[in-house]
Amino acid sequence: MVKVGIVGLGKMGISHFGILKAHPGVNLCAICDKSKMMSWGLSKYSGVKTYSKFEQMIKKENLDAVFIATPTKFHAEQVKISLENNLHVFVEKPFCLDAKDSQQVTEEAERRDLVTQVGYHNRFIGTFIRAKECIDKGYIGNVYHIRGEAYGPVITKKQKESWRTQKSEGGGCLYDYSAHVINLMEFFVGKSSKVENAILQKIYSTGTEDAVFVDFLYPGNLTGRLTVNWSDETYRKMVTSATIMGDAGKIVVNAQELRVYLNNDVDDDSLEKGWNVSYLTDHSIPVNFYLRGEEYSAQIDNFIQAIESRTTDNINSFKSVLNTDLTISEIFDVAKQVG
Repeated sequence: MVKVGIVGLGKMGISHFGILKAHPGVNLCAICDKSKMMSWGLSKYSGVKTYSKFEQMIKKENLDAVFIATPTKFHAEQVKISLENNLHVFVEKPFCLDAKDSQQVTEEAERRDLVTQVGYHNRFIGTFIRAKECIDKGYIGNVYHIRGEAYGPVITKKQKESWRTQKSEGGGCLYDYSAHVINLMEFFVGKSSKVENAILQKIYSTGTEDAVFVDFLYPGNLTGRLTVNWSDETYRKMVTSATIMGDAGKIVVNAQELRVYLNNDVDDDSLEKGWNVSYLTDHSIPVNFYLRGEEYSAQIDNFIQAIESRTTDNINSFKSVLNTDLTISEIFDVAKQVG
């Protein structure tokens, strides 16, 4: 049994709690949060020990791993403390606010040979996994353009000050939503070689951006465009999609549906020339426990399995997602130059 602790009992912390408590390979030993009411409630009905200070939980509990689901501004420090105590670390996205911190903790984790993971759950969604497989097998030929998009009604009016309105807290559309899309684009085609243009647009917010528009250049004859707007009331909830264009076909994919257009037949019985449409139910991943969506359980299964097998090159390891933080940093820099 992998002995686990959780710090941060907000939306994602509670989600992780439910999945970890039901996981057959996990002993959820302790939780940590400043909210005494939240800690008391979970402790009363689960028997898990509670702490109000992260360092105290680490010191008193003989943990194997920790899940960090606190506000992003605390990630770098808490990850460092965890690694110094030789703990495997799962941390929510975005990784760190400063890419220099991301680089530093990535190197430290590698030096200590520890399993790490960042909570970019899109890489565990069946339609996205199948799209990646079609790209890698060359079904759509040489990819020459990728478009990543996300739209939703997160900020639809002037806001009072909160963490969402402060860049230093991890707020803003780039940190909070665009990070997911950037990471997904990197999953499909790798890291961009250059941020060609970047506009961070304010719609209702004053301290942070509500929409992000970025043009990317990639190695070879490949271009990319990122469009994310969390102030779009025409959507009921946030929707993420990608379009990948190749010289032998095209892929249009979101979390529910995968559409693959092929110019020619390929060596795959499930695909034929022309349009091929499939759905998440055709590509779902079996998981230990279903809560919210199989991707949330699948990412935890991946992390626990990596610890058990001591596999440090697991999906979404610090090393594999460091590029996302570097790209975000570059977008901020280019956006400043654009003005």
